[in-house]
Amino acid sequence: AMQNQTGTSLTHSAGSAAPRQKRRAALVWLIALATMWIDQITKLLALRALEPGREYPLVGELIGLRLVRNAGAAFSSLGGLTIVVTMLALVIVAALLRYVHTRSVTRLVACCLGFIAGGAFGNLVDRFVRDPGFLRGHVVDFIDYFGWFVGNVADIAIVLAALVLVFASWRGEPSDG
Repeated sequence: AMQNQTGTSLTHSAGSAAPRQKRRAALVWLIALATMWIDQITKLLALRALEPGREYPLVGELIGLRLVRNAGAAFSSLGGLTIVVTMLALVIVAALLRYVHTRSVTRLVACCLGFIAGGAFGNLVDRFVRDPGFLRGHVVDFIDYFGWFVGNVADIAIVLAALVLVFASWRGEPSDG
């Protein structure tokens, strides 16, 4: 009977949200895994090609390559608390992934959360497998910005995605759909 009514959907509107939510969660995972792999590949290339402590200019003195190992968090802060930083990152990533599996998010938000999770995963891999050991591994950084700080592809993914989320929020982008 409902099929004969003009303008009536054959599916219940609440039923269409679940497949979209699953697709968006899958998009987050796809972007996260791709970001993590790109980050890890670039770190391996940096470890093979760069000599620690030596500077390799790319764009004059603005951007260059310099291999460093970061025991801390952003901008090498909290270096003495590597295990705490690692555990905090794990909690944040778990909460983020739980969020995308329990909430409906826009494609833009899903992409940004994928980049943030992928960047966090990339740096967490370092924490798990690099020296000095499990949960205390130092993150490989190699992109030198103006001599102010050195980062990596994971950091770029996290920062740019966070900025896009802030800008989208500021513009009043819808939070779901």
